[in-house]
Amino acid sequence: MRSRVVRLCVSGLCVSGLSGAVGFSFLVSALAGDEVSKPRVHESSVSPAPIMGLLSGELAYSMENLVSEDGSKPYYLAYTVYDEGTSVVAATLGAVTRNQTSRGRKLTIDLRVGDYKLDNTHQIRGGGRSQASGSGNISLAIDDNADSIRHTLWYYTDKNFRRAAKRLTQVMTDLKVKVEEEDKSDDFSRETAHVYYEAPATSGIDLKLWTDRLRRVSAIAREYPLVYNSSVTLGVHVGTRYLVNSEGGRLQTSETRYRITMSASTKAEDGMDLQQSDDFNAALVDGLPGEDEVANAFRKVLDQVLALREAPLAEPYIGPAILRNRASGVFFHEIFGHRIEGHRQKDVTEGQTFTKKLNEAVLPPFISIVSDPTRRRFGDIDLRGFYRFDDEGVAAQKFPLVDKGVLKTFLMSRTPVENVPASNGHGRRQPGKAVVSRQSNLIVESSKQVPFEKLRALLIDECKKQDKPYGLLFEDISGGFTTTSRRGPQSFKVLPIIVYKIFADGKPDELIRGADIVGTPLTCFEKIINTGDDPDVFNGTCGAESGWVPVSAISPSILVSTIEIEKRTRAQSRPPILPPPFDDVKQAAGGQGQ
Repeated sequence: MRSRVVRLCVSGLCVSGLSGAVGFSFLVSALAGDEVSKPRVHESSVSPAPIMGLLSGELAYSMENLVSEDGSKPYYLAYTVYDEGTSVVAATLGAVTRNQTSRGRKLTIDLRVGDYKLDNTHQIRGGGRSQASGSGNISLAIDDNADSIRHTLWYYTDKNFRRAAKRLTQVMTDLKVKVEEEDKSDDFSRETAHVYYEAPATSGIDLKLWTDRLRRVSAIAREYPLVYNSSVTLGVHVGTRYLVNSEGGRLQTSETRYRITMSASTKAEDGMDLQQSDDFNAALVDGLPGEDEVANAFRKVLDQVLALREAPLAEPYIGPAILRNRASGVFFHEIFGHRIEGHRQKDVTEGQTFTKKLNEAVLPPFISIVSDPTRRRFGDIDLRGFYRFDDEGVAAQKFPLVDKGVLKTFLMSRTPVENVPASNGHGRRQPGKAVVSRQSNLIVESSKQVPFEKLRALLIDECKKQDKPYGLLFEDISGGFTTTSRRGPQSFKVLPIIVYKIFADGKPDELIRGADIVGTPLTCFEKIINTGDDPDVFNGTCGAESGWVPVSAISPSILVSTIEIEKRTRAQSRPPILPPPFDDVKQAAGGQGQ
């Protein structure tokens, strides 16, 4: 829907199948001297795939036998295999420009030496972030060839073990020569292990049907000769994740994601490059839109980018503004969400904006924020931030982050921080990266809501109160970025696409271009004075230390008393010298933005 992005037996003990795999993990943990709780087994009619037995067997063998010359052993080991298939079909001006389908398996190894209190992932102060860099993307056979898979596991487990043991020595040295740490929490939390199996993911999409549709829809851009680049793209992700760990966790989960993206770009006469895009997201094939809906959305993108071409440049501005619902969702994701990710509260290189503010007011009292990766949909929109278990095998949870303006907790992986010792199911990563705490479905709620037209009237009232000739309405935002490190300013920049001046004297709204929102988070949050009753979804993909992960943000429109914009950088080259090839095409009504 629419939204705004085989070692089956070791030492005589069988580990194939569910009961053997879990039972052997108990033995391994007992040998390692760790206390473990019984894994929670979830009912499922699905049997584990053959690769689960291969992973479990090799894991048990490594945990029992892997030891260095100084006696170091892993106290925790996890194998995660991401079996991912992708299909991408793109069309431009009625022609297919890309048609690619691929499948691969990537192995990620999480190995810890030491103990839950102190291990090799501990931050070496002055040596970068607290987390190790991850095992990297390790290619694995896709045909369940036992010898090939076992060899890969054996070789890279040994490699990661040696690296982990060496780093633990460096950690111990660092603790002796550096000042006492402020946060003395453990390096790894003990969590309930889960056993759950889903059927491997399948695509179920008719690529030929959609290729023909994309050809026809993309041809609409032939009516817009001043649009220099355009495309309509279908992206399909089909993934099955296989996870086994030494605590008894056994997870086989699947995911499908479908995305149709429509984009267009042009260049203004003053050299500014302009882009506009829109997309549809669905978790199932049946949730994709029909051809007419895609065509209408693509026309809107084309019309908008040409309207921007004629719009005047924005000037620096400080004053009241409305961020429309989806734009507001991006705003909270960038400015608030990243700053309450748990690992940032422990990392001494971070700005730690909210580290000491638990149970203190950080937002207006009418704002509450919930994180809920267990939520599949909002209305008729599929949420990209949905999952059942995170990448550390912890069950997803719904919980309040902010209650009536008061900060209650952080987004947590299995890396504890002071006063928050346990994970809440937000350890996430791109395959090959080390897990850190990340956002999922961020839901902004308000007890102070008015219809959008009333919110617009309040904007005009605020302009008059501040003696401002106009306020701003941010209809659409493409994304943004924020600085959380102490080495840089604790600031953010959000990149709007569609921005209007709303005049206090009642003149018609005016579209402007080239405006970027800038500011600092604590100051900006204080300026929220009201919200709309119109929550909507921004679906996207977020990039951070642990790579790219799918996320969603849900928010109503918000009115702020003060926001700052600055001019966007623009290119200096002129538009193309020769007219476009389709300049002689008779323009349909509305073509070229007329």
